[in-house]
Amino acid sequence: MTGSEPERLQKVLGRVGVGSRRAVEEMIQRGRIEVNGTRAVLGQRVDPTKDVVKVDGSVVPLQEDLVHFLLNKPAGVVSTADDPEGRPTVVDMIESDVRVWPVGRLDLETEGALLLTNDGELTLHLTHPRFGVPKTYVAEVQGSVTPRTARTLARGVELEDGPTAPAEVKVIERGAAGSVVELVLKEGRNRQARRMFEAVGHPVRRLVRTSIGPLRLGRLKPGTYRRLGPAEVRELYRASGL
Repeated sequence: MTGSEPERLQKVLGRVGVGSRRAVEEMIQRGRIEVNGTRAVLGQRVDPTKDVVKVDGSVVPLQEDLVHFLLNKPAGVVSTADDPEGRPTVVDMIESDVRVWPVGRLDLETEGALLLTNDGELTLHLTHPRFGVPKTYVAEVQGSVTPRTARTLARGVELEDGPTAPAEVKVIERGAAGSVVELVLKEGRNRQARRMFEAVGHPVRRLVRTSIGPLRLGRLKPGTYRRLGPAEVRELYRASGL
């Protein structure tokens, strides 16, 4: 929607899934909605292409042409819009009427949660380290990861580009031949999870990202994707500081 005429706030918020007209009116009366930093009033009109609307302090994306997809990326697919070597890309896997791009990257062999969108502001907030949106990985690694090693990973390890920030670490399974470890990172360095495990002597056999902030893979099968609902997009906005 470009150069649109202002519309009633209730209609705009209803269209993007905030709630029914009556529910939005109640939110306005309770002071839960702001337009451009000022408390909204009943009957107010907004321009979805220009005005900033917040519900409970979080920005609500109003433009109808914004799309957000969650892909369960399989191994062997490149996390770019195109590849000079002709390998399949994550963008090739999405059927969309508008151009989308991946938010951040997963290396070639890493699987799991990847967001694709045309929402530039959300992309910035999810990828910039200043906002610290957590990403959760489950790794199958070689060897038995001891509690001491888990604590080392949690405190941060020294890599060639400097020490890593503290992380959350949970050993799910441990055996002499291999272990399964959950790792939550708030940084976005290249191949960081793999390099951290290599640094403590446990090379990765398989790596899957299971969540991005509040957004979880759930039962989404490898190689498939789904479009996010309005409530999920608002949660991502909130988690990324928007």
